[in-house]
Amino acid sequence: MGRTCEITGSRTRVGMNVSHSNRHTKRTFQPNLQDKSFASPLLGRKVTMTLSTRAIRTLDKYNGFDGYMLQVKNVRVNSGFSVQAKRLRSAILKAAAAKGLLAAAPAAKPAAKKASKAPAAAKTKKA
Repeated sequence: MGRTCEITGSRTRVGMNVSHSNRHTKRTFQPNLQDKSFASPLLGRKVTMTLSTRAIRTLDKYNGFDGYMLQVKNVRVNSGFSVQAKRLRSAILKAAAAKGLLAAAPAAKPAAKKASKAPAAAKTKKA
């Protein structure tokens, strides 16, 4: 993918230059993309991605590439991640599960039983 962040999905935007006389001419706004390598202890190798500076800051906030991939929500993955990033995330989740780093999923609570809504006539007792 050209000129697209692999994590946030930010890409080239189109806008207008507005002069002092208020004339509008089209222009493009390019994202600040950088090629960045991260060490992945879970995968045992380096991972190189094209990321926006905002995404790099986010990865630093979550203690690196592995930490972010383990904590990011599925909704975010489906909306902005590239195919390569989705594959890397699934590989990291599998490696973390194999090493026992993922917390066990909470047990599903049993659904509350709903009272049956029988007709009012059935509830009354006939003598």
